[in-house]
Amino acid sequence: MMRRNYLLGTLIVSLGLGIGLTLTTVPAHAMATFDQSSAALAAPVAQRPLDDQQVHFVPVPSHYAQAANPHGINTIASNRGAAVKFTTKYLLPTPGYRHEAWGDPQSMTVVGRYLYILYCPTAWHNRGRIVRYDMEKLSSLGATPQQLQRVYTTAANQSAKERQLQTAIKVGPVFVTGHGQSLAFDWKTHQLYMWCDRESAPRIPINQYGYLQQVSAATLSPIHRIRFRLRAGDFSVPGGHVLAFDHQGRAYFWSRPDAGGAYIYQGKIRRDHVDFRLTSQELTHAPGTCVQSMAFNPQNDRLYLVADESIASLPVAKLAGRGHLTSRDVTWTHFASKREFEGLSFGQDGRAYLLSNHQPEVLVGNTLSW
Repeated sequence: MMRRNYLLGTLIVSLGLGIGLTLTTVPAHAMATFDQSSAALAAPVAQRPLDDQQVHFVPVPSHYAQAANPHGINTIASNRGAAVKFTTKYLLPTPGYRHEAWGDPQSMTVVGRYLYILYCPTAWHNRGRIVRYDMEKLSSLGATPQQLQRVYTTAANQSAKERQLQTAIKVGPVFVTGHGQSLAFDWKTHQLYMWCDRESAPRIPINQYGYLQQVSAATLSPIHRIRFRLRAGDFSVPGGHVLAFDHQGRAYFWSRPDAGGAYIYQGKIRRDHVDFRLTSQELTHAPGTCVQSMAFNPQNDRLYLVADESIASLPVAKLAGRGHLTSRDVTWTHFASKREFEGLSFGQDGRAYLLSNHQPEVLVGNTLSW
């Protein structure tokens, strides 16, 4: 039986997001919570290992590198595998709004003209906020990466240009986010979702429940939450850490259950019910130690599994049923920057955007065919 707290009111607002996308939003007055009593995980079938030998497991570095040019343009280029080069598009504000510490962005999603970034400062302990950047307006104002970086400094408040740039940034309220590496856009329903994976320490969940939150694009805060257990018999997982959606509205997350391999989960999120299944093929080689991000490219229908400096991708269509992936379907890219990769997202045109920490910035890829 479901227990729900009804919204005090509902209002559907459609935001024109450019290039043909519309994000439907429901401003929140009170969060609706659904408790799902039935299991949210289908009974797992026997896993068939896929020898994705071209993917090389990359351990997390002992120390992440700072940006080479903390106040300038940086590049992060591949040195093995499928070729791509990322170049700085935005140096993110330092400090943030009202001099907050915005030095720890955890996830990102690009929707039309808007770039959504979820900030979860370590000192905030499972809390954070979403900040929306209007890329079209920033472009029309001729914003440079350096101007955006200092947009909230004391000196910037004395500059008419920087005050204009502030109007292109919407700062959402603080709410309980958990680790925060899962902000994602559902390409079918045009909604924003994220896990609320609260942790007592990095990678240590507070409990075994999964919490999925729908986020309003109008208020940049949660409006709806489902609480459930991803459990089937003796097999149980606490919930996802990353999240992505495809064109059919199917949800995905990946995990690293052992020292080398990767599991991929596929599911469906409804208003009051969640269903996930562990797909049938285990990748023998995960891209790396830390499960940092997951992304869907709407141009080539591929999923991207992101670890630090190591990204594997595969076609979603071949995850159906018992799985039809072959080793040749999986591609891999390695970088040599020693930077921390926090997020990956794709625009509707297939352009890749990379979120990197330690002098936080958003970089854009140089090709639509990666």
